[in-house]
Amino acid sequence: MSAKQILTTLMMVLALIVVGSTTMAADMPEQVSLDTMVELFEAVEFDHDMHSELGEDCSVCHHHTTGTGTTDDRCISCHANSDELETVACINCHVSDPFSSEHLSRESQEIYQFHIDRPGLKAAYHWNCIGCHEEMDGPTGCEDCHARTPEGDEFYHKDATGSADEGGHH
Repeated sequence: MSAKQILTTLMMVLALIVVGSTTMAADMPEQVSLDTMVELFEAVEFDHDMHSELGEDCSVCHHHTTGTGTTDDRCISCHANSDELETVACINCHVSDPFSSEHLSRESQEIYQFHIDRPGLKAAYHWNCIGCHEEMDGPTGCEDCHARTPEGDEFYHKDATGSADEGGHH
């Protein structure tokens, strides 16, 4: 191969990388509404752009990125050869109500109980967020991110003596 062919090939590869990364960034949402618990809390409007700038790459928060398999150590032992994923939404793997009768019934009917240790959606969000927030002095109090609805106030006994946050976690 001549130097000109090598240079042309390298320039084409570089162009494909730039176009590919620009396309991925264009597909990424600026805001994500986390609204699976809206009966107790208002939706959290998650600033995806700001968090994307803080992280080294997408895998800091996501176990995988669109078009790839998982990179999470807990998943890769079984899913190393799984198909590429079309979405990175947490709810695709983490159920919003892991203690619902529907979910427990489905789990009890599974022959192979490989996913019994997978956290529910609420736990997955919190495990993924709180550590980073503590390291970077981000918000860590419940109502720093979550505005409670009237139903949430009732559920967490806001009118009881003291703050509803003092009594522990639900």
